Amino acid sequence: MKRLKTLLLAIVLFVGGTSLSSAQSKIAHINLGEVITAMPEYKTAQAEIEKLNNTYNTEIQASLKELQDKVKQYTAEGPTQTDEENKKRQAEVQGMEQSLAVYQQQAQQDIQKQELDKIKPIREKAQAAVKKVATALGYDYVLDLTTLVVATGKDITADVKKELGI
Repeated sequence: MKRLKTLLLAIVLFVGGTSLSSAQSKIAHINLGEVITAMPEYKTAQAEIEKLNNTYNTEIQASLKELQDKVKQYTAEGPTQTDEENKKRQAEVQGMEQSLAVYQQQAQQDIQKQELDKIKPIREKAQAAVKKVATALGYDYVLDLTTLVVATGKDITADVKKELGI
């Protein structure tokens, strides 16, 4: 009788442990940044953003040169002008500096907005591919490699790249 109880207890523990281990979630990891930067859409978006950035830089450099030329001219002509004229010129230069600073800030904000607008659909496409691959492979959770300290589980980066045709 005592052996039967021990045997029964061992079976219960074995079955309970087996069912518990099969109830554990499957976890994989991915380097989502690597996937996104490998996508052709990302490279196209980056090229467009770089072009916009270069356009703004060219305009800002032209305005800066105009401002520097004006400062140089006014500095050279300053001793021959009246105090009233020099004050007008100083106010004009300060106005140009403020306008240039505002334009630089607006340009930076526009570049950031364009970047967000162009990257968002690319990120969504990558995340949809991750979800599809994770479901197909039976993973409950997929963690981004950039936030992991230890990653010994399955890396599905290559699988997601394959899904995206990269």
